Parts: sequence; C-alpha cells; structure tokens
Amino acid sequence: MAKKLKLRGKDLLRLGYPEGKVIGLAINLMLENYRREDLGSVLGLLSSVLNEPEKYRNDPVLGRIVAELHPPQREPVDCLALEDRALDYPVYGSGGIEAGAHRQMEVAMRLPVAVAGALMADAHQGYGLPIGGVLATENAVIPYGVGVDIGCRMCLTLYDHPSTMLDEKREQLTRMLGAHTRFGQDEFDRPYDDPIFDRPEFDEIPIAKQLKQRARKQIGTSGSGNHFVEFGLVRLVDPGNELGLPAGEYLALLSHSGSRGLGANIARHYTKLAMERCPLPKEAKHLAWLSLDSEEGMEYWLAMNLAGDYASACHHHIHRRIAEALGRSPLAMVENHHNFAWREIQPDGRELIVHRKGATPAQKGVLGVIPGSMIAPGYIVRGRGEGAALQSASHGAGRVMSRTVARNSITRYELKKVLEENGVSLLGGGLDEAPMAYKDIAEVMRAQESLVEVVGTFHPRIVRMDD
Repeated sequence: MAKKLKLRGKDLLRLGYPEGKVIGLAINLMLENYRREDLGSVLGLLSSVLNEPEKYRNDPVLGRIVAELHPPQREPVDCLALEDRALDYPVYGSGGIEAGAHRQMEVAMRLPVAVAGALMADAHQGYGLPIGGVLATENAVIPYGVGVDIGCRMCLTLYDHPSTMLDEKREQLTRMLGAHTRFGQDEFDRPYDDPIFDRPEFDEIPIAKQLKQRARKQIGTSGSGNHFVEFGLVRLVDPGNELGLPAGEYLALLSHSGSRGLGANIARHYTKLAMERCPLPKEAKHLAWLSLDSEEGMEYWLAMNLAGDYASACHHHIHRRIAEALGRSPLAMVENHHNFAWREIQPDGRELIVHRKGATPAQKGVLGVIPGSMIAPGYIVRGRGEGAALQSASHGAGRVMSRTVARNSITRYELKKVLEENGVSLLGGGLDEAPMAYKDIAEVMRAQESLVEVVGTFHPRIVRMDD
C-alpha cells in the first residue's frame, strides 16, 4: 500500500510560498490530484510552479495555484477628472443644512456620470454622498452613494388593539419588546427561516456566499446606533388613505434597521473594488462608480438588491414576532427603503440610476414613513412625485449634533427628564441618540410640503434600542 501523502503549510512556506489562501489551495489540490506521489516529488513540482509559473498557467490543476499566486492585473479604468462646474440641484430646507453636506453634494454633482441631484431637508455630512443626498447617474452605480447599511428601511404595522393599550398595558408591551427583539451582536437562539436563503445570488455571488450563514443567524435582528423598534400611537388623518382604514387612532409598531452584516460587507467589498477600478481625486474618492455594463457593476447590483430584500425580511420577522406575542394579525403595513439605488424612468424617457442615501422614495401616490425622534412624531406620507427632487423626500429629522458632540454635551439626567416629560419609556439607547441631537421634524416637514403630503402621524411611547 502506497504511503499517504503528508503535506503541511510549513513545507510550502519553506519553498517561499506566501502566507494566505494559496497555501491551503495548493495543499488541497495536491492531496486530491497527487496523493500517490512521494513528498519530495510534490515539493519539487510546487517549487517549479512557484519559480516558473508561466510553464503551468494553462494546466487544469496547477494553473489554479498560478492564478492565485499571480492574479491577472487589470488596467484601472481611466476615469475622467471631475467636471469644472457642478450641475445645479435643488435644496430643501437649506437653512438647517450644514456646510459640509453642501460641499459633498457639490463634489457629487461634478462627477462625469452625474445627471441630476437634490439635497433633502434632513441632510448632514457623511462619506461620499451626504446623508439626505439624492443623485441620479446614467448606467453607473456608486456603492458609497448607496451607503454601508444597504436597504436600511422603515416598517410600520397598525393593529386593531385599542390605542389605550399603550397606557393600560405599558409594562406588558415593554416586556414584549425586550423579549422579542435583538440588537447589535445579540441574536435569537432560534431565528426563523426565510425563503430569501433559497435565492440563487447566495450561491452565485462569492461575497454573498461567504456571508450566508452569518445572515441566517442575524435575520430578524436590528443594528445598533439609530436603529430601533418602538410601540406608539398612529393617528390617521386622511380618511381616503391607501391603507383602507378609517381616520382615527391605532396601536402601532415602527422599526428602523437595515441589512446587518450582509449589507455592510457587500458595501465594503464593492466600494474597494470601485475605488481600484475608478480612481478619482481625493475629495471624490468615495464616489467611485461601477458601470452597469461591467461584470462587477452587475454583480454589485444583484448583491445590493439581495441585501435590500434581506433587510425587508428582517423587518417582517420582527413584526411577525411581535404580532404573535400580541395575538393579533396586522391591519396594515407601510414600509420603504432608504440607502438604495433604483432604476427609474424619468419624464423625458431616460432611464437613470437614482441613489437615495438617507432619502425616502416619494413617487406620486406612494406611501412611506418619515420618523422624528424618541419624543417627536413620525409621519406616514404620500409622495407627490416632484421631478425636481427626483421623486424623493427626507428619511427622518436629520442630526443637528454629531454623535461625539451629543455624548459629550448631553447628560443622562437630561435625557431621562425629556423622556419623562413626553411620556416615553426607553429600553437601551445611548446619549448620541438623545432627541436633542436631532433637528426639529416639524421644520423638516414644512420644508418638503411640495414633496409629500401627510396621511397620518406616529407618536412613540415605548422605544427599544441597542444597549
């Protein structure tokens, strides 16, 4: 009986192989295809592959090692320099928008692929495209124009429980939020399964395949930061609303979260790729794009849509768990993405890629949710389809303080006092999310009356955030 080949990583390191994936690949290939050879012959062959790679590049087995050692060098795309002058764009609520957000939008509007843009009333500085920035491009997608938390969204469910339950059974509802929601790194012992994991993208897109099992564990959970799940009171003011419900008060659940680790890693992977393929001046480097005619561009597009659908599934699991705990089926649900890119046909017939980074779709007749803060109302809105704003609206009130400033200037006592004054209970949450860190949502809504009309309001009562 021939002796079994024993090949170890340190054997390849002695030959001069670099640490990393290539060592594992080489060992597996040799054990699969050369297991009857003696160690000396195998090491001699591997040494030859390392030192004479072109000799083996077309070999069906050894060529895979060569490809890992010497990946083909792609010439970077010769991207155009920024245009000398930025395209004009409308600004909504300009008085409350910081200078940094304006500067970022100006840079975005100088991209060679930029066609149109708009700045929403909740805008503030971010990375690349400002939060609250809307940018339309032609046949190009900008991963950082979408953002890191791909498909971050709002989801609102109305129940047929009387709204008085918020006061009469507050402790029960508070315990319910604590028991049936998870935030940050906390996960459910038994997450629900979901049809999304049968999607072919999870097997066909390498980065999605790597993240699939992690996504299974995180489904139905919420992120940290400004993400929340909260019980509150909805007041529908429009009797002719698309929900088919009479005007009045309803118990409701509102959630805000995104695509978790799946979206964050997809964003990082393709942003890095875009920056390598599309080098831009320093002030615009995070706005690197991928052409939708390219393999990488279409792969990102599919991965982005997968992450967006995963974010929606996460919300549906959250609302399903709460509905089961309440013992009631929902009356109606309203949900909408932000941090996403859409193919949209413009009035002139052109198909454009519309990036909404922290902005809500507001096509004519389309419902959406724009939250306020822990103590300020959110709004159920109907889009007016305003073309100048690329049929968009704000995605919230927007920050007036950075997280660092909020942590250093707001005390726990002040936060507790303002919550008590407004009848709001808080589970978790940090000082960086205190209501004082946000703009006045009423002013933001006044600045975008031409973009949306109000169908109803949501008033938070019990708020759950990451600890």
